[in-house]
Amino acid sequence: MSLQNITVIGAGTMGNGIAHVFAQNGFSVTLVDVNAGQLEKAVTVIEKNLDRQIAKGALTAEQKQQTLAKLVIQTDMATGVAHADLVVEAATENVDLKLKIFTQLDALSPVGAILATNTSSIPITKIAAATGRPESVIGMHFMNPVPVMKLVEIINGYATSQEVTDAIVGLSKQLGKIPCVVNDYPGFIANRILMPMINEAIYSLYEGVADVESIDTIMKLGMAHPMGPLQLADFIGLDICLNILNVLYTGFGNPKYAPCPLLVNMVAAGKLGIKTGDGFYQYIPGSKELSVSNRFKK
Repeated sequence: MSLQNITVIGAGTMGNGIAHVFAQNGFSVTLVDVNAGQLEKAVTVIEKNLDRQIAKGALTAEQKQQTLAKLVIQTDMATGVAHADLVVEAATENVDLKLKIFTQLDALSPVGAILATNTSSIPITKIAAATGRPESVIGMHFMNPVPVMKLVEIINGYATSQEVTDAIVGLSKQLGKIPCVVNDYPGFIANRILMPMINEAIYSLYEGVADVESIDTIMKLGMAHPMGPLQLADFIGLDICLNILNVLYTGFGNPKYAPCPLLVNMVAAGKLGIKTGDGFYQYIPGSKELSVSNRFKK
């Protein structure tokens, strides 16, 4: 199965990272978003990330231009997917939106095209049921930041064919990634294990067991984690963490996945982490410095 023409749906953080990686590895990439301004922003981000690679000696200026030459942007989905061998959906983590997109992709994409989703928690089988080609629908869950992180979590839906799985495993290796295949159960593997840890860290703060810095420092120094769970939650987005925990809680019906009330309240208050500049920590745009949010200072 030859996969050369790649369409990425959604030009946000994950979408532009996925487009970047495919283009850098020689694939023809169309990045689709209904928002023209978001597409222009995505190209700017990709250029900056390529420049960082050049500064680190990982890429040449010529390779940067070759990468950008492989990338085109498009606001019209029908045009964007017309010649796609593979479509990777990277829209907002909203089940109704994804079902709508996959219904459209099924109608507009070539008959033999594989339809993949970058969802971090929404069931692949449910997404596939919105199409007439469930055997060609698969999860391709990249990690953020996509150009740096090696893992691709590949999720088989109930009807995903072995041929499609094998093709996506091979493709992931072509990108220099390490694919891990899992089955379609709530949270898959990455978030089924990660989110309860983050939730427990939030509960520890909520119950006054320790403060923000102590919780994160213990996990960084004691468990060799590069980032503490509360800072990681800010990085992921507290709204996304809450959404995934709700998927786990609903999917398993087990109270151990119930989101901490503190997390629920922070999301309701619009304190979502890096994206809003305030979560468990406070963030200054353009700066790598961070400080504990005023709410949690001693």
